[in-house]
Amino acid sequence: MGGFSIWHWLIVLLVVLVLFGRGRVSEIMGDFGKGIKSFKQGMADEETKPAAPPAQIPASTETTAATEASKTEQK
Repeated sequence: MGGFSIWHWLIVLLVVLVLFGRGRVSEIMGDFGKGIKSFKQGMADEETKPAAPPAQIPASTETTAATEASKTEQK
C-alpha cells in the first residue's frame, strides 16, 4: 500500500471538477478563504481586548444584616 501519486490526485481533481463544475468549486474555495480570514480577524480582536474584571459576588443578606447590627452595637 503506497501513497497517492500525482496521477491519483489529477484523477480526483478531474472527477471533482466534473461533478461540481468550475464555478462551484471556486465559489466554495472563496467562501472557505473568507471563513479563514474572519476567524483570524476574530482571534486578533480577542487578543487586543483587555480582560474583563472578575464579577463581584454580592454579599448575602444575612452577612449584610449581621455587619450592620455589629456597627450599630459599636456606636
